[in-house]
Amino acid sequence: MTATARPVLVVAEQLDAAADMVVDQLNQRDVPVVRFDAATFPQQLMLTARHEPTEPGWTGVLDDGRRTARLEDVRAVYWRRPGRSAIADTIPEPYATWAQNQADAALLNLLAALPGVRWINNPHHDRIAAHKPQQLTAATRCGLKVPRSLITNDPGAARAFARQVDAPLICKAVLGGRLPVDDGRALMVATHHVDPEDFDDSIRGTAHYFQEAIDKAYEVRLVVVGERVFGGTLHATSAQARTDWRTDYQHIEYGTTPVPDHVAHGVRRFLASYGIVFGSFDFAVTPDDEWVFFENNPAGTWAWVENRTGLPIAAAHADYLQGGNE
Repeated sequence: MTATARPVLVVAEQLDAAADMVVDQLNQRDVPVVRFDAATFPQQLMLTARHEPTEPGWTGVLDDGRRTARLEDVRAVYWRRPGRSAIADTIPEPYATWAQNQADAALLNLLAALPGVRWINNPHHDRIAAHKPQQLTAATRCGLKVPRSLITNDPGAARAFARQVDAPLICKAVLGGRLPVDDGRALMVATHHVDPEDFDDSIRGTAHYFQEAIDKAYEVRLVVVGERVFGGTLHATSAQARTDWRTDYQHIEYGTTPVPDHVAHGVRRFLASYGIVFGSFDFAVTPDDEWVFFENNPAGTWAWVENRTGLPIAAAHADYLQGGNE
């Protein structure tokens, strides 16, 4: 197989707009693509891999019944929020959970062991890069400005922090995800303003993540792919959207902005410190044009940024995954 025929593996759910856009870009370049969801393993996806002591890596095949990829030919992996391995209903517990863990580990760890393969992003690194408290440390080390922050379950410490900041505060989730409710719906736990006068012993119930509320002229979803940076702006036109734009999409105006050199340098250093090449960063830009880092999602959404602004983010993914003809 020639170097130009080396495939890119796109591992994503079947309905994923970002994966669709990247696959389309790769198809336009005649780069072979094998796309599958990890949830199809082991029931629909067949994997056979072999390692010899004298060989540099694993050899074998991935076959989904329509397309086959030889492991030794894979040039890159785009790991885009796939599902977990789905085990047949005929396997009872506790064996089903054990089998699922085995399948998850085999598929991911085998792909991660392939030599010379480009990743966006290796999920082993993503898991560490997603930790919000550590992100603030990394961002500060990389020269990015961050808000004053407190994580506590001590009401007294929360009140003292409020007195020190002496400005509006917000509370946000330490860990992303949705909150299940009784009717089967899953609610997003949004960032919200808090009044220190309301701080009481309920704070002892769990960890609370408080930050000073940053005065925003607008916000930026800053998408980084390799060395390329893309600044998509969000101008909120409602108080709700200004607090957390995810809660009021109807009152957001979208645009683009150049990314200051010091911010571009900082986010590249940030990603490199985790060994990853992609990130969806959230920044606020103050009325004084100061960029303030909130957080980075190493598997964050970006298709909506391209769709609303025209920024060529999918093409940047394809450029990185395609690589050279080595």
